[in-house]
Amino acid sequence: MFARSIIRLPTTLSRGFATHTGPLSALPAVLHLKTGQSFHGRSFGSPRSIFGETVFSTSITSYTESMTDPSYRGQILVFTTPLIGNYGVPSNNAPIDSQDVGVVLESQGIQCSAIVVADVAEKFSHHSAVESLASWCRRSNIPAITGVDTRAVTRLLRDQGTTLGRLAIGPDACAPAPASEQYWDPAVENLVDQVSTKYPYQLNPSGDIKIAVLDFGAKANILRSLVRRNAAVTVLPWNYDFNAIRDKFDGLFLTNGPGNPSQCMEAVSILRKTLQEWNKPVFGICMGHQIIGMAAGLEAYRMTFGNRGHNQPVLALASAGSIKAGRVYVTSQNHQYALKLSDPFPQGWEPFFINCNDSSVEGIKSTPESGKKVWGVQFHPESAGGPLDTIEMFTDFLHECRVHKAESIKTPVATTFDVASFMVEQPARVQVTA
Repeated sequence: MFARSIIRLPTTLSRGFATHTGPLSALPAVLHLKTGQSFHGRSFGSPRSIFGETVFSTSITSYTESMTDPSYRGQILVFTTPLIGNYGVPSNNAPIDSQDVGVVLESQGIQCSAIVVADVAEKFSHHSAVESLASWCRRSNIPAITGVDTRAVTRLLRDQGTTLGRLAIGPDACAPAPASEQYWDPAVENLVDQVSTKYPYQLNPSGDIKIAVLDFGAKANILRSLVRRNAAVTVLPWNYDFNAIRDKFDGLFLTNGPGNPSQCMEAVSILRKTLQEWNKPVFGICMGHQIIGMAAGLEAYRMTFGNRGHNQPVLALASAGSIKAGRVYVTSQNHQYALKLSDPFPQGWEPFFINCNDSSVEGIKSTPESGKKVWGVQFHPESAGGPLDTIEMFTDFLHECRVHKAESIKTPVATTFDVASFMVEQPARVQVTA
């Protein structure tokens, strides 16, 4: 009886709970790979053709966060999840205060060069959505293709590794594939310099602990994770001479970023001096982790596939703060380069994490004997999106900064930090990249 009454509801009440995206483009589109394969579909983004590095992500949710992650700069992003766009795109405005850093997503706009999907949603539904994925791509001048067998693309990339590509739209889709020498490799450019802030700026200046952040392409949720733990954050360009102002700060944080770490040797040189002469805590994520490793004497190399997704398992080899040796943590990752595992490790350093799938180095740390408090992790503890298994590493880092500050001025420091508000509001994401 109840079911029958539901079925008989007036049609005016059955209005869509989803919003139609509007007519999609009828323009043809083709994804060409440098290795000779071509995948045909139709355009639903900006009607322009681009070159880039073709990579895939296994993340099931958070396509908006992935697309605004500066680490995807210069890349054609293939989503392995079949349906993309079903919850639309939110407004990207947020306050700048002790809880937020100015944006809802991971930066102020789309960072990847293009996206490739199997099936773009023609309707979207979410309480915070203000536009469709197609509309967002067109407004942001980002090309996009749908109707592609992304399973086949992913298998190719898994077999042959990350591959240079071209997304050809409209009349260009009818032209022959580019010659091998025409493909553009973003790795030859300093992508970090493109996405890093050009000028220093502050967030939450009233925080009780002063943290300098070297911006290699910071995700917003990294900055949010710091300010929500009451840190006064000063964001600096990637090659800023930190040593000239280091005594003003209680800790140093190095962020994620795109491209080849060898393009950032200026930062490596600056950090090497910092590690030799400065005893305050240092923490690095992704590109920041690689910069720390190179400053310590390790080498970075280009991985065949890279790791991109929200389900990468890592094994802790040492204990530090909330991290316990022997535990496996599920992490969010987005990187093409990694540190080489050397034997012996540089003096004063030890492996911290190792990837359970490919045995690549996922973290390093200073040894207790070194007297330093330095950590680097290849994954993203702050996620956005993804698991929060290691989010307390931010708390651990800031606690060490507070301990060091308290010891220098002989005042007590709290041993715990309430992050309940962060956990409750975790679905909202943020970042500032100037």
